[in-house]
Amino acid sequence: MRQPESPTLDKHVMRCRDMALALRRWIVEQSLASNVGHVGSALSVVDIMAALWEGTMKHSGTAAEDRDRFVLSKGHAALALYAALRWKRIIDESTFRTFCGDGSLLGVHPEHALSGVDVSTGSLGHGLSVACGLAYGFRLKRRAPRVFVLVSDAECNEGQIWEAAFFAAHHRLSNLCVVVDLNGLQALGRTRDIIAMPNMAGLWQAAGWVAVETDGHNLKGLLDVLNPSESPGGPTVVVARTVLGKGVSFMEDRLEWHYRNLTPALAEQALRDLEVLQ
Repeated sequence: MRQPESPTLDKHVMRCRDMALALRRWIVEQSLASNVGHVGSALSVVDIMAALWEGTMKHSGTAAEDRDRFVLSKGHAALALYAALRWKRIIDESTFRTFCGDGSLLGVHPEHALSGVDVSTGSLGHGLSVACGLAYGFRLKRRAPRVFVLVSDAECNEGQIWEAAFFAAHHRLSNLCVVVDLNGLQALGRTRDIIAMPNMAGLWQAAGWVAVETDGHNLKGLLDVLNPSESPGGPTVVVARTVLGKGVSFMEDRLEWHYRNLTPALAEQALRDLEVLQ
């Protein structure tokens, strides 16, 4: 059962927390129903998605011209994005339930034909380049939207990430914000054992970015850094320390849950774990 709320807990944070709780439950349920993996990656980014979609982005997922844009460069976490679209009522529950079904627009990676998805992604490293183009174009047109990009820490192994990073810094794209989902795991092992990047924030700073670090599961902290009181004067990166499979005891920080599928028994256990969070 949910514990009584502290009277000082910000209602905005509470709303984001409610969203995160719902997203985790929907991700587990739909991953089981579709027999599709990447559930651990989706759970890793849930709090980031809640902070962005419920607490930061303007007119998120609508057709408004001045809406903020979101690019899920970490495309294999698409189930978290679809759950966010369901929460925002951009897609309905029945559409959400078609995930990875025949003829569905809800594939393993997001497609721009789906309402609420601005950019098709999945080939790692490409999302930031597209986001740079969007941010630069908005500035040339003197338009206000911000562009947010969610990348993984392992994706930062890609050279194209750094080419785009240098471009954004050179043009001082202050309307661009990258969030790095730093959970320390990738497809074949721990990121430190494949290509070590022990000072992720320092690397982005060296590329000319304003870099901040935060707990990627602390909603108040995420909201604070995603909604600065002043323009940073250049592109911003939020290095968000996260845990693969966050909220599910047997998934947390376990490499196999990058790909592994749920069984009915494991899904039941996962949902019991998530009930404790409520």
